[in-house]
Amino acid sequence: MAKEADPTLGYLTRKDTEVRLPRPTRVKNKTPAPIQITAEQILREARERQEAEIRPPKQKITDATELSEYWLRKRKKFEDLIRRVRWNISVWIKYTQWEESQKDFNRARSVWERALKVDYRNHTLWLKYAEVEMKNKFINHARNVWDRAVTLLPRVDQLWYKYIHMEEMLGNVAGARQIFERWMSWMPDQQGWLSYIKFELRYNEIERARQIFERFVQCHPKVAAWIRYAKFEMKNGEAARSRNVYERAVEKLADDEEAKQLFVAFAEFEERCKESERARSIYKFALDHILKGRAEDLYRKFVAFEKQCGDKEGIEDAIVGKRRFQYEDEVRKNPLNYDSWFDYIRLEENVGKRDRIREVYERAISNVPPAEEKRYWQRYIFLWINYALYEELDAEDVERTRDVYRECLKLIPHEKFSFAKLWLLAAQFEIRQLNLKAARQILGNAIGKAPKDKIFKKYIEIELQLGNIDCGRKLYEKYLEWAPENCYAWSKYAELERSLCETERARAIFELAIAQPALDMPELLWKAYIDFEISEGEFERTRELYERLLDRTKHLKVWISYAKFEASAMEEDAKGSDLAEDDLQEHHHEQKKQCIQHARRVFEKAINYYRTSAPELKEERAMLLEEWLNMESSFGELGDISLVQAKLPKKLKKRRQMVSEDVPAGYEEYIDYMFPGETQTTNLKILEAAYKWKKQKISNED
Repeated sequence: MAKEADPTLGYLTRKDTEVRLPRPTRVKNKTPAPIQITAEQILREARERQEAEIRPPKQKITDATELSEYWLRKRKKFEDLIRRVRWNISVWIKYTQWEESQKDFNRARSVWERALKVDYRNHTLWLKYAEVEMKNKFINHARNVWDRAVTLLPRVDQLWYKYIHMEEMLGNVAGARQIFERWMSWMPDQQGWLSYIKFELRYNEIERARQIFERFVQCHPKVAAWIRYAKFEMKNGEAARSRNVYERAVEKLADDEEAKQLFVAFAEFEERCKESERARSIYKFALDHILKGRAEDLYRKFVAFEKQCGDKEGIEDAIVGKRRFQYEDEVRKNPLNYDSWFDYIRLEENVGKRDRIREVYERAISNVPPAEEKRYWQRYIFLWINYALYEELDAEDVERTRDVYRECLKLIPHEKFSFAKLWLLAAQFEIRQLNLKAARQILGNAIGKAPKDKIFKKYIEIELQLGNIDCGRKLYEKYLEWAPENCYAWSKYAELERSLCETERARAIFELAIAQPALDMPELLWKAYIDFEISEGEFERTRELYERLLDRTKHLKVWISYAKFEASAMEEDAKGSDLAEDDLQEHHHEQKKQCIQHARRVFEKAINYYRTSAPELKEERAMLLEEWLNMESSFGELGDISLVQAKLPKKLKKRRQMVSEDVPAGYEEYIDYMFPGETQTTNLKILEAAYKWKKQKISNED
């Protein structure tokens, strides 16, 4: 028991304190009962079984004595309640209602007055008090109550409304007007003023209503108040007065936050008066004075107005103005958002106003990126490019185009980064103007300030198209001085010399290229050099090149390429002989055999290298043998497949342990190759290791 006790529960155990819920009844038979009970039947039975409500017995009073006792008992009960809960207003109201039901109005008034002494700020008491007086047709008493109520609580609008309503129902219009004037002296909210105006309009007092409106807009100088005033004048057929009200409102509230509604109402008023030009002027004035962020609805109304009342040009101007407003808002929020500038410029270009387009371009390019990092300038630089292309193609202004390119190139910090595209566009523009000197000057400056591959390639291409070979050679030399590791440049330079039949110069260029200590793609350069020598028919030089390449790398592809070259070199050499047809065939057969022998010698040399110097590269060795086998098959009768088949390895599927972060992570299967000559050697190695282990064990025992 001590083990089960919990110190937080005193002497009780958890078993004593746990809540035991009743076990749910298991229903064994789930088939429907023969007699079904509806929900209606359940409710009816519940209603029938309800007990009858206990009501107090009715008391019949037969004489005055019983009546006075009843009054005394009820009053004592109410007085006791009041003494206990004096601040409970509902008790006072029940007390007064009972006195009213007994037709003792003086006592009822006395109770109301006592209640008001307790809490005169409770307007509900005043309302109930006055309603009792009105219900029993004590009009002067009611007036007295209302007068006291509005004097003590002038900010409770309901009291004023009830008081005025009573006077109006009694036909006392002058009294009601006097009460309204008392109320207006307290400067109530807009609804109070509007109630006064409606009161005057009910009695066709238009001039009085107009005067009240004047006082209303002075008390509440809001847009809604002025619009109501103007609509009131318009409703009474006073268009000139209504326009005057709108104009006064615009003078006072042009800079208000809600001025948009005023302008829209003014413009719609002019539309109803068939004054389209006035409405258009109002819309334009509003769009110039209202902040862009608040003018979306105004633009929508303006577009709708132009579609309804304007011509095609006006509609297009309205739509463009709306979109222009959106772009202005975007570039105002983030002037470095160049995509917004592109959209804005495209809009202005569609409109076609040249001065406006140039203004937007100038504003856009003035937003220079804050940091001198190329990623920030990549979008910005296209603003300049588009500006230059616009001046050249659309505006056809050559001097402005030249100035745009010049200013842009001056702005870019070429010491940190540059844009080859811009240099090339500027040079191509000068070429289109037939100004080769200026184009060469631009490209020369580009090479001097910010050399790039694109600039060199395009400059060389231009000079070669013009037939300036010496210029092209000088540019290639500068290109290679700037990027000696560029294999593309070396190959193209050599290709140029070869196209000019300068074989020795091309060979010298290739020799210089492969002698470079670092190259970006040496395999392409060696391939180009080898292909060059093969095309020249220099097979001995080609073999020397392959040998030099093998001194640098023993890659599998080099061996295969070397073997394929040997397989085809002698065959190509035999094509140009002048022997008879039979002798030619025999000579060709002999040359083919010699070719195959050379290819086999290369394969043997490769296999020997992989067996002795790189035994771990089993897969490359197997691939080399497969390539050799395919080549022997392609030789036909001259090929000897058995020569290779004896050297082919066996494929073995093995497992090895995988290690992830120095922890064993399971096993993986891999393909291993077992070559014919390695089986016995492996077994001998195992025996030798076992012998060493046995010998070491015996020496340890001794």
